[in-house]
Amino acid sequence: MNGFENFFSGVQQGLFEAVVQPVMFALGLGNLLEDAYEATAWFMAGAIQIVILLAVIGPLQRWRPVEPVTDRATIRTDILYTLIHRLGLFRIALFFTLEPVFDSFFGMVRTAGFGTFHLDQLWPGVTDQALVSLLIYLVVFDFVAYWTHRGQHQLEWWWRLHSLHHAQRQMTMWSDNRNHLLDDIIADIIVVLVAQLIGVAPGQFIAIVALTQLSESFQHANIRLWFGRIGERLWVSPRFHRLHHSIGIGHESHGPTTLGGHNFGVLLPWWDMLFGTANFQLRYDPTGIRDQVEKQRDYGRGFWSQQWLGLKRLIGRD
Repeated sequence: MNGFENFFSGVQQGLFEAVVQPVMFALGLGNLLEDAYEATAWFMAGAIQIVILLAVIGPLQRWRPVEPVTDRATIRTDILYTLIHRLGLFRIALFFTLEPVFDSFFGMVRTAGFGTFHLDQLWPGVTDQALVSLLIYLVVFDFVAYWTHRGQHQLEWWWRLHSLHHAQRQMTMWSDNRNHLLDDIIADIIVVLVAQLIGVAPGQFIAIVALTQLSESFQHANIRLWFGRIGERLWVSPRFHRLHHSIGIGHESHGPTTLGGHNFGVLLPWWDMLFGTANFQLRYDPTGIRDQVEKQRDYGRGFWSQQWLGLKRLIGRD
């Protein structure tokens, strides 16, 4: 673990000094070098994910696809979402908009005498074990993500935004980041608040986000794969998550008019098992939303049309 961290830091330092730093000085942004150094780490983590998608998950999709690819245009839009999020463009936008607000808020909190709390310090000796500390934070973030995900499905106003993610009828490894930007902002605010409250280190936070995103990309892949009776209960598989996207199953409870559904776990199916939302049926159904089939509702095909229609749904105009 320490060896990988050292290697990653060395590459980050080299990329920053050779490329990022000169560009920042040329643009007159020398006062933001510290933030640019962190942004370099986010870019590298995203680039590594893209390479794994292309080199590993892509061939797996071609090996055992659930369904043939018939709509490449909508997949190209999903690729755009992935590049925007994984290569840091979305985080750059947040940096110039929301991060100053967070810095001001947490600065006031610390000025008021509330110091930084580190969750992993509750276990003596864990702070000296990077992997154990990482796993502790991973479980906590996944627990929060489960409830965030349930909120996206069970709160009517939030579902109007999140439904864009479920409107993809041709689900692939690129579909994870297909979200309304406002939906992403809300989810990111929750994650940042939790990260500050439990004191996760920046490097660990990047590693947790990268691991989560890569696993989510695999879960959305067009691949007929499950982890077996035991494995399905240890980590979310493509089969487990595909059922969450299935028409009339994944995001409905007690009939087509009641929001809810099954399989909200992001990494760990434990929370679904604990709170009664798990569905372990071995099936691969078509994905999408019931009203796309029954009412021919339009969720948009291109990036901007999807964002615009999402806003209209939010205010009840669509």
